[in-house]
Amino acid sequence: MTPAQDREDPPPRWLNATVAGAGITSALGDFCYETTTVMLPGFLAALGLPASALGTIEGLADAVAGVARMGAGHAADKLGHRKALVLAGYALTPLGQALIALAAGWPLILFGRLLSWFGKGLRGPLRDAIVVQAVQPHTKGRAFGFHRAADTVGAVLGPLLGVALLGWAQRLHWHGATGPFRLVLWLSLLPGLLAVVAFALLVRDPRQSPNPQASFLGSLRGLPPRFRRYLGAVGLFGAGDFSASLLILAATTLLTPSLGMLRAAQLAGLLYVWRNVVQVLASYPIGWLADRFGHLRMLRAGYALGAATALLAALAFVWQSHGMAVLGTLFLLSGLYVAVEEALEPTLSAEMLSTQGLLTGYAALGTVNAVARLVSSSVVGLVWTLVSPVPAFGLAALLMALGTLALLRTGVRA
Repeated sequence: MTPAQDREDPPPRWLNATVAGAGITSALGDFCYETTTVMLPGFLAALGLPASALGTIEGLADAVAGVARMGAGHAADKLGHRKALVLAGYALTPLGQALIALAAGWPLILFGRLLSWFGKGLRGPLRDAIVVQAVQPHTKGRAFGFHRAADTVGAVLGPLLGVALLGWAQRLHWHGATGPFRLVLWLSLLPGLLAVVAFALLVRDPRQSPNPQASFLGSLRGLPPRFRRYLGAVGLFGAGDFSASLLILAATTLLTPSLGMLRAAQLAGLLYVWRNVVQVLASYPIGWLADRFGHLRMLRAGYALGAATALLAALAFVWQSHGMAVLGTLFLLSGLYVAVEEALEPTLSAEMLSTQGLLTGYAALGTVNAVARLVSSSVVGLVWTLVSPVPAFGLAALLMALGTLALLRTGVRA
């Protein structure tokens, strides 16, 4: 045997071209649709729509994303080609955003948000599967932490530029209060289009063997029992995990009496940027710590932090707080728990799933999350409108706490 044969090939680096390319693409995609997220509460307020409308729109969008996630996984199994579906998903985001920019009422806003979130759901599990299969198992926490950090860079820069543009646009001449919001939405289409180009050029995904006989229900039945128990805990937590748009609306509502609606919307947008900065800074360290100390242990801590965030949101309305100490802490906690949730739910799933069941498992995870958030955003928005925001966020805190307890009883090992 020659010395060359004695040497083993070095394992592939975790920060490879596919992981980096997926991160760049996600940053551009988030730049586009997160600008909509930060503009939407103020845009709906300018149109005179209530909190229940925002909660319903965001909840239905999450539900549609869940259906798309499940369908994407099954379609990729049958067709054997994931990259084309991911590209289609990224292309739908700017298209939906253009419809929102044109809207004069809630129907077109709803349709545009559904279209964007269908694209988000279509690409999510397939992109995650591409990333997890591009690295070694012992480095997947770092790879996902990096990807989520890159993803959130767009979620920082998009809203930040959006808030700055909103301040500039309000000084122009408009016939109505919605004009500045529309201009920001139109300008944010460019990074969404660049995301499609970036994924096409940078990410490599070997074609999988097609399986035309793949059974959708059979694939679901083949998921391990412990993974199904894990999905139950994820769903219970997700039933309280309301949309970030409602958190922005909460800050806007608390700040409006002292600042006025437009200024309050700008400051709430900056608080959302702060949340995303926290998420960027925390994502990679969380993945690194999870690789060393256990993904389940870190996810449990993140879930408990989510319940504390919802409880603090309820208390902010009890105190009628409009100070930066309370609101800044609220968005800080939100950024931390979302960083844990988004980085570790997929990696913990990968530990429980075989390579053949990875796409179906990721699709099921995304669907459970999306349906749960339909319940959460809709119920929180409805209770807020019919009663008050205090019981709305209190109910969310209770459900998230129950989900944390359920995660302790799933039988999944850390």
